Parts: sequence; C-alpha cells; structure tokens
Amino acid sequence: MNYSRFLLIVLARRKIILFTLIVTVLTTLVVSLLLPKSYKSTATVVLTHKGPDPVTGVTLSAQQTTGYMATQLDIIKSTKTALMVIDQLKLDQSEIIKENYEASKTNMELRDWFANALLRNLFVETARDSSVIYISFTSGDPNFASLIANAFAHAFQEINIHLTVDPSQKAAVYFSDQLNLLRERLEAAQKKLSAYQHDKGIIDADLRLDVETRRLNDLSSQLVLVQGELLGTISEKESSQRSNETHTVVRNSMINSLKLDLAQAESRFSEVSQKLGRNHPSYIGAKAEVDKLRLELNKHIKAATDSVVNQEAEIRAALEEQKKKVLLLNRSRDDLQLLTREVEGAQQAYDSAMQRLNQTTLEGQSNLSSVSVLDMAKVPDKPDSPKVLLNLVLSVFLGTLLGLGAGLLAEMIDQRVRSPEDLVDALKVPVLGVIKWKIHEQKIGGFEWTQLMQKINLRSK
Repeated sequence: MNYSRFLLIVLARRKIILFTLIVTVLTTLVVSLLLPKSYKSTATVVLTHKGPDPVTGVTLSAQQTTGYMATQLDIIKSTKTALMVIDQLKLDQSEIIKENYEASKTNMELRDWFANALLRNLFVETARDSSVIYISFTSGDPNFASLIANAFAHAFQEINIHLTVDPSQKAAVYFSDQLNLLRERLEAAQKKLSAYQHDKGIIDADLRLDVETRRLNDLSSQLVLVQGELLGTISEKESSQRSNETHTVVRNSMINSLKLDLAQAESRFSEVSQKLGRNHPSYIGAKAEVDKLRLELNKHIKAATDSVVNQEAEIRAALEEQKKKVLLLNRSRDDLQLLTREVEGAQQAYDSAMQRLNQTTLEGQSNLSSVSVLDMAKVPDKPDSPKVLLNLVLSVFLGTLLGLGAGLLAEMIDQRVRSPEDLVDALKVPVLGVIKWKIHEQKIGGFEWTQLMQKINLRSK
C-alpha cells in the first residue's frame, strides 16, 4: 500500500475516523472531569556533610560512596519510616482509618496496612549529581498531603540519627563488657609481675643489671691487677737482683727499705772483702749482716707473695660468684621483660578499649543528623491530577490512531476500488482509461437534483 491509496482510504472512511476521534476525546474529557482531584505536596531535604565529624573527628565522604543516594531513597520509602510517621501523627488512632481497615478485610495489622497505603502514594526523587531529595505525597486532601510529606521529611531526619546512634550504643555495651575482661587481664598481669619481682628481689631490671655488671667488671679488673702483682712477686723472689722493679716491690715500703739496707750492706761487705780476709771479724760481721738482710728480704717477699695469692683466690671466687649472679639476673631479666611486655600489652589494650568506649558513648548520645529540611511542604492550591488539558492532547493523539485503525479495519472488511492500481491488483489487466465524474448539486423546489456530467478521457498505452 502506497501513500496515495492510504490517503484515498482515509478520505473514504473519514466519517469513521472522525467519529472515533470525537468519541475518544469526549470520553477522556468526561472521565477527567469525573475523576476525583488529587493534590501533591513536596518537602525538600538535603544531605549535609560539612568537614569532620564533631565526635569522631573523621572526615565524612559518604556522599561519594557508590549507591549512597539510592540507599537514602530506599530508607525514606521503607516501612520503618512509614511506621514512624504513623506514630508521630498517631494516625492509627483515627476512627476513619480504622473503618477503612475493617472494610479492606485484610490479614495485615492496622499499622502495617496503613504504612503500605502511605508508601503507595509516596514519591521520592533526587536530581542527578545532587544531594537534594524531593519527598512528595499525593492525596485527595491538600492539607493531609502536606502533613504527610512534612512528616516523612522529619521521620527521615530522625531515622538518620537512629541509624548512627543505635550502632554506637550497641558498640558501647560491647566495649563495656570487653573493658571488664581487659581490666581483669591487666590486674592479673600486674599481680604476676609484682609477685615475680618480689620473689626475685628485682626492683628495676635494667638498673639492677647495670650495677651487677659494673661490679663484675670491677672484679675482673682487680683480678688482672692481682695476677700481675703475683707474677711480679714471683719474679722478685727468684731474682732479687734484677734491675727492673716489680709493682709489689715498688709499692711495699718494707721491702724497699730492706732492699736499700741490703744494698748498703753489700757495698760495705764488698769494701771489707777487698781489704780484709775471710777470717777477719769485720769480714765475717759484714757477711752475716748481708745474709741477714737478704733472708729478711726474702721473708718479706714470700709474705707479700702469699698475700697476693690469697687475694687473687678471693677475687677469683668473688668473680665466679658474680658471674653466676649476673647470669641468673639475665635469665630473671628475660622473664621479667616478658611479664613487663605482657603488662604493657594488657595496658595498651585496656587504654584502646577505654578510648573507643568513650568515643562510642559520645556517638551514642549525639543527636546530630546529616539530613536537613530545606523546604517544608506547603498546602497545594491546585490539584495535581487529573490534568484535563494534557489528557485531551493525549486523547487527540490516541483517538487519531484509533480512528485510523478503525478505518483500515473497515476497509479490510469492505474493500472498494478506489484507484486504477486497485483494478490492476484485483483483475490483473491493464488500465486503458480513466473516467472522471464531476458532480453538481442543485436545489429546485425544495428537492435536491443531481446533474451528472460525464467527461471521458481515453488513454491508450
């Protein structure tokens, strides 16, 4: 079917098309006028996140979270929010609502049934890339529409606080229980550390260890000095005539005095031996004096050597005892450090739990909300629906489509020859010519007479 044939069908069936269009428009107009009027009221809220949280100090960036706005819209349209609106306005105590509930014969409870009814007339929208939310409610009563819209805005603001406060309150209870356990663990660790210090006699591990270590180092130094003196005395005893003086001989005044007397006696003996013979009394007396002094010197050297040996043995024994004491202190210090770290860990865990408890307690007592009411819903002065003009425009479009459909349906039921192409399609023969009729209408004596004038145009192929 081409456009010319379609236009011929439309012209031929114009009465059906016009009739369908008129009926559709009139029906839409009547229905629009008969439908009850519905009023729509809108409240506007905004999600505000200004800098860090006043309690936690953490910078909030919830609006940047994927699906955050969608989550907020779902919260507004939740049953919990609707039930909060019912509780705020005490709608479940209305006699009219109770009568409608009984007439509905539903198995749901009154509050749940009315919450679903409110949610069916609730519309929540938000602009793209915006934190502003529009909460709209439609009702046949304009005052009721504005009242419910504002109630949903305030309920959303309140439920936002609850969603923040309730987890904090539960966390505060949890931290309180854990804090008691951590306190008991800290007290047990401190008692264990105190008992260990009391048993081992250690007040400060590091200070005590330093004192004993210094004492061990002092004993080691003394042992080295005594061993050196011991070697010096032995050398002196073996050879008292050596030119290099030992530490013991140098520091012992008696030995030094005897050595000086011995040297003088030997000098005198040398002079006497050069002048006198061995049997001379002076020679014998000088020699006896030298022998006496040398014997006394050796005696004193032996006594000094024995003293140094005894002192070396005492220092060595004290050194060994000090070594054992330091090793024992090292082991005790290791155990003490483990107990100290255990106490420190328990103290750190207790302090962290206390800090988190204080923080969650403050969060649980906070009444700050990230939702602010931007514009309150106002009582609408014009109904939102039905929109008569819009419905008429749509009915014209719909009636035209229905009329065209009805015309094509009538043409399919009762087909007519309206163009040469129809003859070609129907008879499968070529068209030799086209006869055009021109109709004139005249009125004579109240009657209509039709004069037909025929004009034949013969066309041959």
